[in-house]
Amino acid sequence: MPHLFYHIVCRGNRRDPLFKETNDFRAFLHILEQLHEKIPFELASYCLMTNHFHLQLRSQHESISKVMALINKRYANYYNTRYGLTGHVFEKRYFSKIINDDVGMLEVSRYIHLNPVEARMVYLPEHYRWSSFQFYHQITPLPSFMNIDALLQYFSGTIVEKKKKYIQFIKTDVVTSDVIKEE
Repeated sequence: MPHLFYHIVCRGNRRDPLFKETNDFRAFLHILEQLHEKIPFELASYCLMTNHFHLQLRSQHESISKVMALINKRYANYYNTRYGLTGHVFEKRYFSKIINDDVGMLEVSRYIHLNPVEARMVYLPEHYRWSSFQFYHQITPLPSFMNIDALLQYFSGTIVEKKKKYIQFIKTDVVTSDVIKEE
């Protein structure tokens, strides 16, 4: 359904790391930028974890399966070349679930942005650099594929007020842990 967003999750094969170093995260984001120029799609939120990633994705021109096939193929080619490997990079076909209501849109974005907090990698979502939370939390140039209005539309006020309300929504019930893993 081209007008709806999907929650996409993709894991590394055998739960191995998909992103071993900073350049891997950067390469993935670069692939998103490149593909967006050819096949328009939009992300309301994303989070790249060590061995998996989450996308809140909508594509109004191509099927989700085509967009994901291109993203995963390009990243697998990069990864295998970079590390001198062959074979599968991803565990299996990505997981996807259609988001068909407003509450779902907000809850999925909260889940995605709190993933590094839940994994005890950081105390707060703004401390994790490989998620889209930064685009809501600070004034940062948006990548072409980001559509923050898809989530901010649920809040009233100026853009600054909407961002503040969104951040409050995300951080509601966030319990910080004393145990933090190394990034």
